[in-house]
Amino acid sequence: QVQLVESGGGLVRPGGSLTLSCVASGSSLDYFGMAWFRQVPGQEREGVSCVSRGDGSAYYKDAHKSRFTISRDNAKNTVYLQMTSLKPDDTAIYYCASGRQCSSILAQWEYDYWGQGVQVTVSS
Repeated sequence: QVQLVESGGGLVRPGGSLTLSCVASGSSLDYFGMAWFRQVPGQEREGVSCVSRGDGSAYYKDAHKSRFTISRDNAKNTVYLQMTSLKPDDTAIYYCASGRQCSSILAQWEYDYWGQGVQVTVSS
């Protein structure tokens, strides 16, 4: 069983930056692909980015590729999502997830464990 806890969310002005963190416990992240998803109330949860176990290959939804960076520190059992040039449309609850692998599909069914989510609000 893997427990995931996100942090780093909050209120930020348009154009600002935030870095989200996801700390895992119960197992080493070495064995998992890790991902970030986000969800706006009333809408489906959508994949943002993922990073593979092993070689650390990263995938992004095209809309986020130039502004978001995912990284992992296996020694700290932590995954990060650096977000820059934030827009009001980025306002959502952001979830961390772990699964057997990471792929460009970024589908929810690929991931077995989920955090509780952290709110990101982009507003002036």
